[in-house]
Amino acid sequence: MSATLDHLVLGTSDLDRGSAWLERFFGVSLSAVGEHSTMGTHNRLLSLGPDCYLELIAINPTAPKPAQPRWFGLDTIDVQEKIAARPRLLGWVARTDDIIETTNATGETFGRVLSMQRGDFAWRISVPEDGYALEGGLIPNLIQWDQGGHPCSRLQDQQCRLTWMEAAHPNPAKAGYLLDQIGLRDKLTLTATPPYSGMTMCAYFSTPRGDKTLMA
Repeated sequence: MSATLDHLVLGTSDLDRGSAWLERFFGVSLSAVGEHSTMGTHNRLLSLGPDCYLELIAINPTAPKPAQPRWFGLDTIDVQEKIAARPRLLGWVARTDDIIETTNATGETFGRVLSMQRGDFAWRISVPEDGYALEGGLIPNLIQWDQGGHPCSRLQDQQCRLTWMEAAHPNPAKAGYLLDQIGLRDKLTLTATPPYSGMTMCAYFSTPRGDKTLMA
């Protein structure tokens, strides 16, 4: 099985404030606002090249509360506290050509496959039952784009690029094994942390304002 890096997910407590922060930090303009009615969230996007992008996401205060936990742990106190001051990395998403085959072959490790729509985009995405990103966001959600093409085809290229990602995990072999299952072990440099010390992740970018780092 093989998957491809699709996008990184940056959480913020307020989409307007988070957008202003990210635009200043990177020296760019973000896309128009999109809404996820099923999850009660909204977002703005930034191209990272022809087939990868950065998603800034927040709870939509005007949307009804969804029936299931929101993705990327946005309903939880720990994530809300983490993103209260400024946007933080919540995880990443990997693209596959057959999400059902991939999730079945991995014993549904990556969660349930849900159908989603935003505007004329339609896709399927794996979401764990509790809404949390796997292994603190080190393991990606899986996505398959079904309608509308890929968002990057509609995003302005502002010369931002992801250069590399690294993460620390108390059991890097476990995280590495899960990444190996979908052919993405080389996308994330893993190091060990002391037991019970938690997990962290950093992504590095080249931008119009120089090299920048986003952290979990």
